[in-house]
Amino acid sequence: MRHATADLSDAHPEADVVAPALGLTDFGGTPAFCGPISTVQCFEDNSLVRAALEEPGDARVLVVDGGGSLECALVGDRLAALGRNNGWCGVIVNGCVRDTAQLSEIALGIKALGAHPSRSDKRGEGERDIEVDFGGVTFPVGAWLYADADGVLVLPNPVD
Repeated sequence: MRHATADLSDAHPEADVVAPALGLTDFGGTPAFCGPISTVQCFEDNSLVRAALEEPGDARVLVVDGGGSLECALVGDRLAALGRNNGWCGVIVNGCVRDTAQLSEIALGIKALGAHPSRSDKRGEGERDIEVDFGGVTFPVGAWLYADADGVLVLPNPVD
């Protein structure tokens, strides 16, 4: 990624910045990433996360609003590898991940609230490509997300 979030924040004070208090942690093998947003809203059910990552990513970032649940993981090593292989550049999870040792070896940006060893349910519940809100930020589908060690920010359009 050629744009640091600190520099982007300085140049674009209108950018929406995810609140540090949310506690997103880096888990993936790519610490800095950016791309247009696609979304999944689900609660303790990663069926739609899998469905999204099975599709061509086209260098997008999948933003998963798992309702902040800390009761199970919504992304693990298999889904992360699937996403990487299908051209996704990153995943932001308002929830947990698992297989963290393996995630750190996968060339995909991954930020989540924490780790949990239990997998999620598979009920096919949730919604895709809708506007989601968490961490003080609205994530519109198609807006651009930039993430690195300093944080996550959202702008309506890509920065040249």
